[in-house]
Amino acid sequence: MTDLLGINHLTLSTTDLDRLVAYYTDLLGATLAFERAATAADPRVAVLDVGGADHLMIVETAATPAPSLDPLNRAGWGLRVATYERLAGLRERILAAGQPVGEIETLPTQWTMTARDPDGRPVDIRAHRPR
Repeated sequence: MTDLLGINHLTLSTTDLDRLVAYYTDLLGATLAFERAATAADPRVAVLDVGGADHLMIVETAATPAPSLDPLNRAGWGLRVATYERLAGLRERILAAGQPVGEIETLPTQWTMTARDPDGRPVDIRAHRPR
């Protein structure tokens, strides 16, 4: 038996912290857990609560981040919503905001769509299918 409980956080870098925080909070529904101002030793950081005990840490950097986290050029990470209806509603909200998002695909155990955040990074958003 493992002592691991899941992923504590995933860290993304961006050159525009405010823009990326707004995308994940205003559009996707995450909540700001805390923000830390830059210091002489450390960059500006925001931590977002994405549900459950999962967090997304966003670090502001001078360098433009790589647009992909996955060597397959798909999203190397994902967020989860409760139902297909929530997934479809979120897709409509993303489209209405003029942001890119793919079609909803049906997989054996879940429905999935891939959106791109303002830095061009793909993020899968999924809902588990009933068993």
